[in-house]
Amino acid sequence: MDLQPVRIIEAVLFSSPQPVRISDMETQTQLSAATIRKALKDLTAEYESRETSLRVAKVGSGYALLLKDEYAPFGHAFAPKEIPDNILRTASWIAYHQPVLQSDLAHALGSKTYADVKELHSLGLIAMKKKGHSYVLSTTKRFPEYFGINGSSPAAIKKYLKERAKGN
Repeated sequence: MDLQPVRIIEAVLFSSPQPVRISDMETQTQLSAATIRKALKDLTAEYESRETSLRVAKVGSGYALLLKDEYAPFGHAFAPKEIPDNILRTASWIAYHQPVLQSDLAHALGSKTYADVKELHSLGLIAMKKKGHSYVLSTTKRFPEYFGINGSSPAAIKKYLKERAKGN
């Protein structure tokens, strides 16, 4: 049985809880990078032509199979919540105001943010750099990949958060 590269890549993206790099797909599937790029292009076109609720998205340095924005609320209602709301609030504050001192964050949101920061750091979503008696907090490369943000610069993340706050 000959397996189609586009179906193999679709299976990879469907199965992965996080964006997958072409190099990782190459290693795991034994397909060439050129074949994987063509499969991604074909899969993207296929999902667009079928007018499905899914889309192939470049997220950070990888690719993911995501819900289109207009269908996301329906899917999120059934998806398990991985990060509690209070920690998401802290993460979004850090991402929006980065770089930010942890002491300023605690002043703005309360002392419970120290535990939130510890959790976000353990998830690899934020970086901590010692500065005096506090830490400077900023997002890592994993942050936009985890949240499906296209772009990893602070400006791209801030734009994404502004759009989300408006309900776009």
